Amino acid sequence: MRVLYVDDDRINTMLFAETCRMAKGMELETAATGAEALEIVGDWQPDVLVIDLHLPDTEGYALLPALRQRMDSANAPAFLCSADHPDQVRQPAQAAGFHGCWSKPVDLEAMLADLAQTGLWPRP
Repeated sequence: MRVLYVDDDRINTMLFAETCRMAKGMELETAATGAEALEIVGDWQPDVLVIDLHLPDTEGYALLPALRQRMDSANAPAFLCSADHPDQVRQPAQAAGFHGCWSKPVDLEAMLADLAQTGLWPRP
């Protein structure tokens, strides 16, 4: 499964990469800005998007539709990843088209359970 992770914090990116490595079977690309993410999806089509809310050049809410517009699959599952309190971002994330919200650092079991619900990942 191909995952695009967009976050400007190197530590969070490294932690997410380690989470994906532990899950096995995930091909990961990362971007630190919305512009980088848009470049990546021009050449590489992810199955799942994981997007930080606060990026240096945009917000995750605005980046999601822009990414989906450039992708072959306009309905690719997407998860907002944020250090903000989940109760504050859950409703706006749903309204923006995200399938769910993950707190940082991402919990492996919660991530796999959510991915299983998308049908793209076998149940853990």
